[in-house]
Amino acid sequence: MPKQKTDDLIQLVRSLTRAEKRHFRLFVRRNQASDDILFLKLFDFLDKHKEYDEALILRKLPDIKKRQLSNLKAHLYKQLLISLRLVNASHNEDIQLREMIDYARVLYNKGLYRQSLDMLDKAKAKAYEGLFYALALEIVEFEKHIEGQYITRSIEGRADELAAEALRLHQVIDNINLFSNLSLQLYGLYLKMGYARNQNDHELVKRFFQSHLPDIEFQELDFFGKVYYCQAHVWRYYITQEFPLCYRYAQKWVDLFHEEPELIHLYAPLYIKGVHNLLNALFNTLQYRKFVEALEELERFPEQYDITQVKNIEGLFYLFKYIHAIKRHFMEGTFTEGLQLIPGLARIIEEDTYNWDDHRVLVFYYRIACLYFGSGDNESAIDYLNLIINQKNPDYREDIQCFARILNLIAHFELGNSQLVEYQVKSVYRFLSKMKDLHAVQREIFRFLRKIPRIQEEELRNEFIHLKDKLMEHQDDPFERRPFLYLDIISWLESKIDGKPVQEIIRQKFEKRQMQRKPLEY
Repeated sequence: MPKQKTDDLIQLVRSLTRAEKRHFRLFVRRNQASDDILFLKLFDFLDKHKEYDEALILRKLPDIKKRQLSNLKAHLYKQLLISLRLVNASHNEDIQLREMIDYARVLYNKGLYRQSLDMLDKAKAKAYEGLFYALALEIVEFEKHIEGQYITRSIEGRADELAAEALRLHQVIDNINLFSNLSLQLYGLYLKMGYARNQNDHELVKRFFQSHLPDIEFQELDFFGKVYYCQAHVWRYYITQEFPLCYRYAQKWVDLFHEEPELIHLYAPLYIKGVHNLLNALFNTLQYRKFVEALEELERFPEQYDITQVKNIEGLFYLFKYIHAIKRHFMEGTFTEGLQLIPGLARIIEEDTYNWDDHRVLVFYYRIACLYFGSGDNESAIDYLNLIINQKNPDYREDIQCFARILNLIAHFELGNSQLVEYQVKSVYRFLSKMKDLHAVQREIFRFLRKIPRIQEEELRNEFIHLKDKLMEHQDDPFERRPFLYLDIISWLESKIDGKPVQEIIRQKFEKRQMQRKPLEY
């Protein structure tokens, strides 16, 4: 068995809950005649030992020969999946539907055609109810296969009815695919470039979106078509930083589920991703009250759905909960309070509890660094920023790579490491120039940091004021405001000018904003 397959087996065993392990052992003993089941012994060994040691396996399990170990691991992997399918069937309607289709196939193979069609008819009704269109099409194609053999003497017009039904399902599925493909491609573009950095980026995203946008009216789409329509527009406006429009489509996305609440249970990941995107839009438009309402809606989700039943859903819930709990502290300026989130989050990342991808982890490192920086713990901020900076061959989120280096420079400045800052400014400048990400805001920051060794202490305050005035000129520029989305550099400068902690400055701004803010219209 190749090493990758062995690693997959180990990962699968490690992911099992206590209940799933118990079910597997019962499943094997119930379905295997022999009391001396080798693959079950192998499972018990892998479950007991943290590290995979082939020599130790062969020594501790003498009944297993080296030549049969590879096939035994492959068989164990297959049996684990069969067991997991059985134990998870009650939580997944699509698994139950496929099981009904399998039963219909068995009945068909035995020549019990009417029973097979009855089973398919029941399965199709459930498929339509749950909007499982691909499975509904598979069922219709199976019905056509049976009817096409002229063996059921079905009612007149049945053939035309099935043909028309298949065409309708094909059209619905095609429409869904058109919008879901566009959404996925935009997401891939975002992972590569982050926010649009200039007019060329903006035009690139706009042209790509318009050239791939299907010529289909929103009202002509089914539920999923509408969801992916909204999702594609969310990504388009998120990348180009048109956050009010991003909010409009994220809200529509969530409203679609509110109009069909029974679908929240069936498609929980899609629903909580919609809430996540709504929270992103509200954060970027500084709509605090609406943000808190949406965050509370997300936090109530486990009351509606037992998230422990499906690890994927549990993982998504905690992923989005941590993201927006941290952002709430960013909005409120309560960075020190936000540090309480870090131990639990760091433990999930370290133990790889939910198999979060490297991109998610990298962004969390940056957000954790920002919490530490905002609370005044620059050394801890640098520790997390180094986890980003020292990554080997990073090929995603160039924006996070860039701003991690900028924040790292500022943190070292705060610690009084002037010589280190002077050395690193040149390195970071080369890095950003190579990535073509050097903008006016970065240039102003670099001019300031380059002068650090030559600035007298009594002159620092004036230099901070000068830098703030320069940056304020760019704050409303749609392509220069990107740094302000990652790092509230203006508040940091004001903290240096006024001699106050940065979180106190952000907190004061937050309180003032709450007194003046009008709700966002969409």
